[in-house]
Amino acid sequence: MRVVNMHEAKTHLSRLVKAAAGGEPFVIARAGKPLVKVVALDAPEPARAQRTGFLSGVSVPDDFDRMGGAEIIELFEGGR
Repeated sequence: MRVVNMHEAKTHLSRLVKAAAGGEPFVIARAGKPLVKVVALDAPEPARAQRTGFLSGVSVPDDFDRMGGAEIIELFEGGR
């Protein structure tokens, strides 16, 4: 994607807007830092990444917070 500085954008705004309307978006930067992206109004929105994750099909049991309680007590108290 083309990056133009603020001065160039002001100088060539008509040409840049015409190109953006034709499907060539550009970024306006100030001091090398990107500020805005100019795209055509009818440009499709970028597709959002759909997370499938690595935990599909995993369920958490209702007693999850109590699982292993006896073993944990045994480890801490050492069978008093």
